Amino acid sequence: MWKTIDLDKYQGRFEASRERMRKTTDFEEGDRVATHASVAGSYYAWLQGVNIRDYYTDIDTQIEVQMRGLQWRLDNVPDDRTDAGLYYDAGPVGEAVAFNTHVEYPDNTSPRIVHFVHTAEDIEKLQPVDPRTNPQVEGYLRRGREFVDRATALGVSLPAGHGMVGIHPPLSCACAIAPPDFVYYLMAADPPLVNRLFEKCYQQFVMLKEYSFELFGGNRDSFGLCDDNCSFVSAEMYDEQVLPWNKRLYDEYGRKYRSLHSDGPHHQHCETYANILHLNRVDIGGWSRLEPAVEILKPAKCVVHGNMNNRDLYAGWTEELKQKIRQKVRLAAPGGGYIFAIGGETYAGTDPEVLCKTFEYAHEVGKYPIEIEDETWLEEEDRPWSLAQAEN
Repeated sequence: MWKTIDLDKYQGRFEASRERMRKTTDFEEGDRVATHASVAGSYYAWLQGVNIRDYYTDIDTQIEVQMRGLQWRLDNVPDDRTDAGLYYDAGPVGEAVAFNTHVEYPDNTSPRIVHFVHTAEDIEKLQPVDPRTNPQVEGYLRRGREFVDRATALGVSLPAGHGMVGIHPPLSCACAIAPPDFVYYLMAADPPLVNRLFEKCYQQFVMLKEYSFELFGGNRDSFGLCDDNCSFVSAEMYDEQVLPWNKRLYDEYGRKYRSLHSDGPHHQHCETYANILHLNRVDIGGWSRLEPAVEILKPAKCVVHGNMNNRDLYAGWTEELKQKIRQKVRLAAPGGGYIFAIGGETYAGTDPEVLCKTFEYAHEVGKYPIEIEDETWLEEEDRPWSLAQAEN
Protein backbone atom coordinates (compact mmCIF):
# COMPACT_ATOMS: atom_id res chain seq x y z
CA MET A 1 0.00 0.00 0.00
CA TRP A 2 1.30 3.43 -0.96
CA LYS A 3 1.05 5.39 2.31
CA THR A 4 3.20 8.49 2.17
CA ILE A 5 3.68 11.56 -0.02
CA ASP A 6 6.28 14.05 1.15
CA LEU A 7 4.28 17.25 0.72
CA ASP A 8 7.12 19.35 2.16
CA LYS A 9 8.95 18.67 -1.09
CA TYR A 10 6.27 20.57 -3.03
CA GLN A 11 5.56 23.49 -0.69
CA GLY A 12 7.49 26.00 -2.79
CA ARG A 13 5.51 24.99 -5.85
CA PHE A 14 2.22 25.15 -3.93
CA GLU A 15 3.00 28.66 -2.70
CA ALA A 16 3.87 29.87 -6.20
CA SER A 17 0.67 28.33 -7.52
CA ARG A 18 -1.45 29.95 -4.81
CA GLU A 19 -0.05 33.35 -5.72
CA ARG A 20 -0.57 32.67 -9.43
CA MET A 21 -4.19 31.64 -8.81
CA ARG A 22 -4.76 34.65 -6.57
CA LYS A 23 -3.56 37.02 -9.25
CA THR A 24 -5.64 35.49 -12.03
CA THR A 25 -8.81 35.40 -9.91
CA ASP A 26 -8.17 39.07 -9.10
CA PHE A 27 -7.83 39.69 -12.87
CA GLU A 28 -4.15 40.44 -12.64
CA GLU A 29 -1.24 39.06 -14.64
CA GLY A 30 1.31 36.97 -12.77
CA ASP A 31 4.45 35.41 -14.16
CA ARG A 32 2.53 33.10 -16.52
CA VAL A 33 -0.96 31.85 -17.23
CA ALA A 34 -2.48 29.82 -14.40
CA THR A 35 -3.21 26.17 -15.24
CA HIS A 36 -5.15 23.27 -13.78
CA ALA A 37 -5.00 19.61 -14.85
CA SER A 38 -8.45 18.10 -14.39
CA VAL A 39 -7.29 14.59 -13.50
CA ALA A 40 -8.93 12.45 -10.81
CA GLY A 41 -9.85 8.95 -9.71
CA SER A 42 -11.00 7.21 -12.88
CA TYR A 43 -8.08 8.63 -14.87
CA TYR A 44 -5.65 7.51 -12.18
CA ALA A 45 -7.18 4.01 -12.22
CA TRP A 46 -6.83 3.75 -15.99
CA LEU A 47 -3.26 5.06 -15.82
CA GLN A 48 -2.35 2.37 -13.28
CA GLY A 49 -4.07 -0.46 -15.17
CA VAL A 50 -6.74 -0.84 -12.46
CA ASN A 51 -10.28 -1.77 -13.43
CA ILE A 52 -12.25 1.45 -12.94
CA ARG A 53 -15.12 -0.59 -11.50
CA ASP A 54 -12.80 -1.90 -8.77
CA TYR A 55 -11.70 1.66 -8.00
CA TYR A 56 -15.29 2.59 -7.18
CA THR A 57 -16.27 -0.59 -5.35
CA ASP A 58 -13.24 -1.44 -3.18
CA ILE A 59 -12.05 1.03 -0.55
CA ASP A 60 -8.45 -0.23 -0.34
CA THR A 61 -8.15 -0.04 -4.12
CA GLN A 62 -9.51 3.49 -4.14
CA ILE A 63 -7.05 4.64 -1.49
CA GLU A 64 -4.13 3.03 -3.30
CA VAL A 65 -5.14 4.48 -6.68
CA GLN A 66 -5.57 7.98 -5.29
CA MET A 67 -2.24 7.91 -3.45
CA ARG A 68 -0.30 6.67 -6.48
CA GLY A 69 -2.22 9.05 -8.73
CA LEU A 70 -1.44 12.08 -6.59
CA GLN A 71 2.24 11.16 -6.46
CA TRP A 72 2.31 10.77 -10.25
CA ARG A 73 0.57 14.09 -10.73
CA LEU A 74 2.87 15.99 -8.41
CA ASP A 75 5.95 14.53 -10.07
CA ASN A 76 4.84 14.82 -13.69
CA VAL A 77 2.04 17.31 -14.34
CA PRO A 78 3.37 20.87 -13.92
CA ASP A 79 0.04 22.55 -13.23
CA ASP A 80 -1.05 24.87 -10.42
CA ARG A 81 -2.53 22.43 -7.97
CA THR A 82 -2.20 23.96 -4.52
CA ASP A 83 -2.87 21.01 -2.19
CA ALA A 84 -3.22 17.23 -1.97
CA GLY A 85 -5.63 14.95 -0.14
CA LEU A 86 -7.84 11.88 -0.41
CA TYR A 87 -11.61 11.82 -0.69
CA TYR A 88 -14.28 9.16 -0.81
CA ASP A 89 -15.26 8.89 -4.48
CA ALA A 90 -18.57 7.11 -5.17
CA GLY A 91 -18.67 8.25 -8.78
CA PRO A 92 -21.65 9.79 -10.63
CA VAL A 93 -24.31 8.01 -8.56
CA GLY A 94 -25.88 10.86 -6.54
CA GLU A 95 -29.34 10.75 -8.09
CA ALA A 96 -29.61 6.98 -7.64
CA VAL A 97 -28.67 7.33 -3.98
CA ALA A 98 -30.99 10.30 -3.44
CA PHE A 99 -34.01 8.65 -5.05
CA ASN A 100 -33.16 5.23 -3.57
CA THR A 101 -32.82 3.41 -6.88
CA HIS A 102 -30.32 1.31 -8.85
CA VAL A 103 -26.73 1.70 -10.10
CA GLU A 104 -24.82 -0.49 -12.55
CA TYR A 105 -21.06 -1.11 -12.27
CA PRO A 106 -19.74 -2.11 -15.72
CA ASP A 107 -16.14 -3.17 -16.33
CA ASN A 108 -13.54 -0.46 -16.87
CA THR A 109 -15.82 2.55 -16.68
CA SER A 110 -17.59 4.70 -14.13
CA PRO A 111 -20.82 3.51 -12.50
CA ARG A 112 -24.05 4.60 -14.14
CA ILE A 113 -27.56 5.21 -12.89
CA VAL A 114 -30.30 2.98 -14.26
CA HIS A 115 -32.98 5.28 -15.69
CA PHE A 116 -36.30 4.80 -13.95
CA VAL A 117 -38.38 7.68 -15.36
CA HIS A 118 -39.66 6.90 -18.85
CA THR A 119 -43.23 8.16 -19.07
CA ALA A 120 -45.51 10.97 -17.99
CA GLU A 121 -46.98 8.59 -15.43
CA ASP A 122 -43.50 8.00 -13.98
CA ILE A 123 -43.07 11.75 -13.59
CA GLU A 124 -46.39 12.13 -11.79
CA LYS A 125 -45.55 9.25 -9.44
CA LEU A 126 -42.03 10.48 -8.69
CA GLN A 127 -41.56 11.79 -5.15
CA PRO A 128 -38.47 13.25 -3.47
CA VAL A 129 -37.06 10.98 -0.77
CA ASP A 130 -36.21 12.32 2.69
CA PRO A 131 -32.45 11.73 3.07
CA ARG A 132 -32.87 11.27 6.83
CA THR A 133 -34.78 8.03 6.27
CA ASN A 134 -33.17 6.93 3.00
CA PRO A 135 -31.14 3.72 3.48
CA GLN A 136 -28.94 4.48 0.48
CA VAL A 137 -27.98 7.88 1.85
CA GLU A 138 -27.11 6.24 5.17
CA GLY A 139 -25.08 3.61 3.28
CA TYR A 140 -23.23 6.31 1.37
CA LEU A 141 -22.37 8.18 4.57
CA ARG A 142 -21.28 4.96 6.27
CA ARG A 143 -19.07 4.11 3.31
CA GLY A 144 -17.46 7.56 3.51
CA ARG A 145 -16.69 7.05 7.19
CA GLU A 146 -15.22 3.63 6.42
CA PHE A 147 -12.99 5.24 3.77
CA VAL A 148 -11.61 7.75 6.27
CA ASP A 149 -11.19 5.13 9.00
CA ARG A 150 -9.43 2.75 6.63
CA ALA A 151 -7.02 5.45 5.44
CA THR A 152 -6.21 6.21 9.07
CA ALA A 153 -5.75 2.52 9.92
CA LEU A 154 -3.38 2.09 6.98
CA GLY A 155 -1.27 4.99 8.18
CA VAL A 156 -1.88 7.16 5.11
CA SER A 157 -0.13 10.47 5.58
CA LEU A 158 -2.65 12.72 3.74
CA PRO A 159 -5.96 14.09 5.03
CA ALA A 160 -9.01 12.11 3.90
CA GLY A 161 -12.56 13.37 3.33
CA HIS A 162 -15.76 11.37 3.77
CA GLY A 163 -17.86 13.21 1.18
CA MET A 164 -21.61 13.85 1.05
CA VAL A 165 -24.32 12.80 -1.36
CA GLY A 166 -24.90 15.51 -3.95
CA ILE A 167 -27.02 15.69 -7.06
CA HIS A 168 -27.15 17.89 -10.14
CA PRO A 169 -29.53 20.84 -10.52
CA PRO A 170 -32.98 20.09 -12.01
CA LEU A 171 -32.22 19.71 -15.73
CA SER A 172 -29.13 17.55 -15.28
CA CYS A 173 -30.77 15.67 -12.41
CA ALA A 174 -33.72 14.86 -14.66
CA CYS A 175 -31.30 13.65 -17.36
CA ALA A 176 -29.69 11.33 -14.80
CA ILE A 177 -32.91 9.58 -13.82
CA ALA A 178 -34.58 9.68 -17.27
CA PRO A 179 -33.21 9.31 -20.82
CA PRO A 180 -31.92 12.77 -21.78
CA ASP A 181 -33.66 12.74 -25.17
CA PHE A 182 -36.97 12.16 -23.37
CA VAL A 183 -36.32 15.20 -21.15
CA TYR A 184 -35.33 17.41 -24.09
CA TYR A 185 -38.42 16.28 -26.01
CA LEU A 186 -40.67 17.21 -23.09
CA MET A 187 -39.05 20.63 -22.85
CA ALA A 188 -40.32 21.31 -26.37
CA ALA A 189 -43.54 19.28 -26.38
CA ASP A 190 -44.88 19.54 -22.82
CA PRO A 191 -43.26 22.33 -20.76
CA PRO A 192 -45.77 22.04 -17.87
CA LEU A 193 -44.97 18.34 -17.43
CA VAL A 194 -41.21 18.80 -17.54
CA ASN A 195 -41.57 21.70 -15.12
CA ARG A 196 -43.20 19.34 -12.62
CA LEU A 197 -40.26 16.98 -13.08
CA PHE A 198 -37.80 19.84 -12.52
CA GLU A 199 -39.68 20.92 -9.40
CA LYS A 200 -39.32 17.46 -7.88
CA CYS A 201 -35.61 17.40 -8.75
CA TYR A 202 -35.26 20.84 -7.17
CA GLN A 203 -36.97 19.65 -3.99
CA GLN A 204 -34.63 16.64 -3.81
CA PHE A 205 -31.60 18.90 -4.24
CA VAL A 206 -32.70 21.21 -1.42
CA MET A 207 -33.51 18.34 0.93
CA LEU A 208 -30.01 16.92 0.47
CA LYS A 209 -28.38 20.32 0.86
CA GLU A 210 -30.23 21.11 4.06
CA TYR A 211 -29.46 17.65 5.45
CA SER A 212 -25.78 18.27 4.71
CA PHE A 213 -25.97 21.49 6.75
CA GLU A 214 -27.54 19.55 9.63
CA LEU A 215 -24.78 16.95 9.62
CA PHE A 216 -21.69 18.95 8.78
CA GLY A 217 -22.51 22.64 9.06
CA GLY A 218 -21.47 25.09 6.40
CA ASN A 219 -22.68 28.40 5.07
CA ARG A 220 -24.74 29.82 2.25
CA ASP A 221 -22.04 32.10 0.89
CA SER A 222 -20.17 29.94 -1.65
CA PHE A 223 -21.86 27.51 -4.01
CA GLY A 224 -21.22 25.65 -7.26
CA LEU A 225 -23.37 23.67 -9.66
CA CYS A 226 -22.47 20.90 -12.09
CA ASP A 227 -24.98 21.25 -14.92
CA ASP A 228 -23.66 19.28 -17.90
CA ASN A 229 -26.99 18.97 -19.67
CA CYS A 230 -27.48 22.73 -19.91
CA SER A 231 -25.02 22.46 -22.81
CA PHE A 232 -27.61 20.76 -25.00
CA VAL A 233 -30.47 23.24 -24.83
CA SER A 234 -30.85 26.58 -26.55
CA ALA A 235 -30.48 29.89 -24.79
CA GLU A 236 -34.24 30.41 -25.04
CA MET A 237 -35.07 27.03 -23.50
CA TYR A 238 -32.50 27.56 -20.77
CA ASP A 239 -33.78 31.00 -19.83
CA GLU A 240 -37.42 29.93 -19.82
CA GLN A 241 -37.24 26.47 -18.23
CA VAL A 242 -33.88 25.95 -16.51
CA LEU A 243 -32.78 29.36 -15.28
CA PRO A 244 -35.62 29.86 -12.76
CA TRP A 245 -34.59 26.72 -10.85
CA ASN A 246 -30.85 27.34 -11.00
CA LYS A 247 -31.27 30.96 -9.97
CA ARG A 248 -33.25 29.90 -6.90
CA LEU A 249 -30.40 27.60 -5.90
CA TYR A 250 -27.72 30.24 -6.44
CA ASP A 251 -29.73 32.89 -4.58
CA GLU A 252 -30.19 30.58 -1.60
CA TYR A 253 -26.76 28.97 -1.35
CA GLY A 254 -24.37 31.25 -3.28
CA ARG A 255 -24.91 34.63 -1.74
CA LYS A 256 -21.30 35.77 -2.21
CA TYR A 257 -19.58 33.36 -4.63
CA ARG A 258 -20.98 31.27 -7.48
CA SER A 259 -19.37 28.76 -9.83
CA LEU A 260 -20.55 26.46 -12.61
CA HIS A 261 -19.15 23.34 -14.28
CA SER A 262 -20.29 21.90 -17.58
CA ASP A 263 -18.50 19.54 -19.95
CA GLY A 264 -20.35 20.44 -23.14
CA PRO A 265 -20.97 23.42 -25.46
CA HIS A 266 -22.67 26.01 -23.30
CA HIS A 267 -21.32 29.29 -24.72
CA GLN A 268 -24.91 30.17 -25.74
CA HIS A 269 -25.64 30.89 -22.07
CA CYS A 270 -22.78 33.31 -21.38
CA GLU A 271 -25.03 36.39 -21.35
CA THR A 272 -27.28 34.74 -18.74
CA TYR A 273 -24.31 33.56 -16.67
CA ALA A 274 -22.86 37.07 -16.57
CA ASN A 275 -25.91 39.30 -16.30
CA ILE A 276 -28.56 37.25 -14.48
CA LEU A 277 -26.78 34.56 -12.47
CA HIS A 278 -23.73 36.77 -11.82
CA LEU A 279 -21.34 33.83 -11.76
CA ASN A 280 -17.81 34.27 -10.43
CA ARG A 281 -16.26 31.29 -12.21
CA VAL A 282 -17.31 29.09 -15.13
CA ASP A 283 -15.72 25.84 -16.31
CA ILE A 284 -15.92 26.10 -20.10
CA GLY A 285 -16.38 22.68 -21.66
CA GLY A 286 -14.05 21.52 -24.41
CA TRP A 287 -16.83 21.72 -26.99
CA SER A 288 -17.66 25.33 -26.13
CA ARG A 289 -16.48 28.38 -28.03
CA LEU A 290 -13.95 30.30 -25.99
CA GLU A 291 -14.54 33.72 -27.54
CA PRO A 292 -17.99 34.35 -25.99
CA ALA A 293 -16.56 33.56 -22.56
CA VAL A 294 -13.73 36.03 -23.09
CA GLU A 295 -15.97 38.76 -24.51
CA ILE A 296 -18.87 38.34 -22.07
CA LEU A 297 -17.75 36.61 -18.86
CA LYS A 298 -14.37 38.23 -18.26
CA PRO A 299 -15.71 41.82 -18.46
CA ALA A 300 -18.27 40.75 -15.83
CA LYS A 301 -15.36 39.64 -13.60
CA CYS A 302 -16.16 35.95 -14.04
CA VAL A 303 -13.08 33.74 -14.20
CA VAL A 304 -12.94 31.45 -17.22
CA HIS A 305 -11.58 27.93 -16.65
CA GLY A 306 -10.96 25.21 -19.20
CA ASN A 307 -11.95 24.87 -22.87
CA MET A 308 -9.24 22.50 -24.09
CA ASN A 309 -10.93 19.45 -25.60
CA ASN A 310 -9.86 15.89 -24.76
CA ARG A 311 -10.18 14.93 -28.42
CA ASP A 312 -7.43 17.39 -29.33
CA LEU A 313 -4.97 15.30 -27.32
CA TYR A 314 -5.94 11.93 -28.79
CA ALA A 315 -3.87 12.34 -31.98
CA GLY A 316 -0.67 12.86 -30.02
CA TRP A 317 1.71 15.79 -29.76
CA THR A 318 0.92 17.50 -33.05
CA GLU A 319 1.33 20.96 -34.55
CA GLU A 320 -2.46 21.29 -34.52
CA LEU A 321 -2.54 20.71 -30.76
CA LYS A 322 0.26 23.21 -30.19
CA GLN A 323 -1.60 25.80 -32.26
CA LYS A 324 -4.79 25.33 -30.25
CA ILE A 325 -2.88 25.77 -27.01
CA ARG A 326 -1.27 28.97 -28.31
CA GLN A 327 -4.49 30.46 -29.56
CA LYS A 328 -6.51 29.71 -26.43
CA VAL A 329 -3.81 31.34 -24.32
CA ARG A 330 -3.64 34.31 -26.74
CA LEU A 331 -7.41 34.80 -26.61
CA ALA A 332 -8.10 34.32 -22.90
CA ALA A 333 -4.99 34.90 -20.81
CA PRO A 334 -4.31 38.66 -21.20
CA GLY A 335 -5.43 40.55 -18.11
CA GLY A 336 -5.77 37.43 -15.94
CA GLY A 337 -9.14 35.89 -15.20
CA TYR A 338 -8.29 32.70 -17.12
CA ILE A 339 -7.18 29.26 -15.99
CA PHE A 340 -5.90 27.04 -18.80
CA ALA A 341 -7.35 23.54 -18.42
CA ILE A 342 -9.09 20.72 -20.21
CA GLY A 343 -12.76 21.61 -20.06
CA GLY A 344 -14.73 19.39 -17.68
CA GLU A 345 -12.23 16.66 -16.90
CA THR A 346 -9.44 14.59 -18.43
CA TYR A 347 -10.93 11.34 -19.70
CA ALA A 348 -9.42 7.91 -19.18
CA GLY A 349 -7.41 7.04 -22.28
CA THR A 350 -5.77 10.44 -22.68
CA ASP A 351 -2.03 9.87 -23.25
CA PRO A 352 -0.27 11.05 -20.05
CA GLU A 353 2.82 12.17 -21.98
CA VAL A 354 0.72 14.37 -24.26
CA LEU A 355 -1.17 15.68 -21.23
CA CYS A 356 2.05 16.73 -19.51
CA LYS A 357 3.45 18.31 -22.68
CA THR A 358 0.22 20.27 -23.07
CA PHE A 359 0.75 22.02 -19.74
CA GLU A 360 4.48 22.46 -20.26
CA TYR A 361 3.80 24.16 -23.58
CA ALA A 362 1.03 26.34 -22.12
CA HIS A 363 3.54 27.57 -19.53
CA GLU A 364 6.15 28.19 -22.23
CA VAL A 365 3.90 30.31 -24.44
CA GLY A 366 1.82 31.73 -21.58
CA LYS A 367 4.44 33.94 -19.97
CA TYR A 368 3.16 37.44 -19.24
CA PRO A 369 2.92 39.71 -21.08
CA ILE A 370 1.30 37.44 -23.65
CA GLU A 371 3.01 37.88 -27.01
CA ILE A 372 1.42 35.27 -29.26
CA GLU A 373 0.60 36.12 -32.86
CA ASP A 374 -2.82 35.46 -34.34
CA GLU A 375 -2.76 32.54 -36.76
CA THR A 376 -4.90 31.11 -39.51
CA TRP A 377 -7.33 28.70 -37.87
CA LEU A 378 -6.94 25.12 -39.04
CA GLU A 379 -10.57 24.07 -38.72
CA GLU A 380 -13.84 25.78 -39.51
CA GLU A 381 -15.14 25.29 -35.98
CA ASP A 382 -12.08 27.05 -34.56
CA ARG A 383 -12.62 30.34 -36.34
CA PRO A 384 -12.91 33.21 -33.89
CA TRP A 385 -16.35 34.18 -32.69
CA SER A 386 -17.33 37.68 -31.71
CA LEU A 387 -20.39 39.55 -30.53
CA ALA A 388 -20.27 41.62 -33.71
CA GLN A 389 -20.35 38.48 -35.86
CA ALA A 390 -23.21 37.06 -33.85
CA GLU A 391 -25.24 40.24 -34.38
CA ASN A 392 -24.71 39.98 -38.14
